[in-house]
Amino acid sequence: DEEVSQMWQWEASRWLAEAGCRVMLAWGKDAEAWAEAVEDASQEAFNYEDIPEDRLVVTTSHEDEDLEEAFWFAKHRAAHPALALGRTLIVHIAPAPRRDEIEAAYAAA
Repeated sequence: DEEVSQMWQWEASRWLAEAGCRVMLAWGKDAEAWAEAVEDASQEAFNYEDIPEDRLVVTTSHEDEDLEEAFWFAKHRAAHPALALGRTLIVHIAPAPRRDEIEAAYAAA
């Protein structure tokens, strides 16, 4: 929901890749740019060489979808080629928190 500088986006993307994010679904404003930034950060972490399959970050962009559709995809279709997905972290970048609304939407998906 919030526009951020490209540098901030890169730093956040690097953090996600380094923190162990293995599947990242981008939704909302600049979703495609976020998906590309996280994918690039993953490749950068391995000096743009082969990434071990269990360290690969899979990204998808859901820019033109409703939030509920993106959450449904996250819960029912998102997959990693080498790992079972067990935890979900929702990162909402916005000028004001909407935690209860977003968690309710995820629970309903």
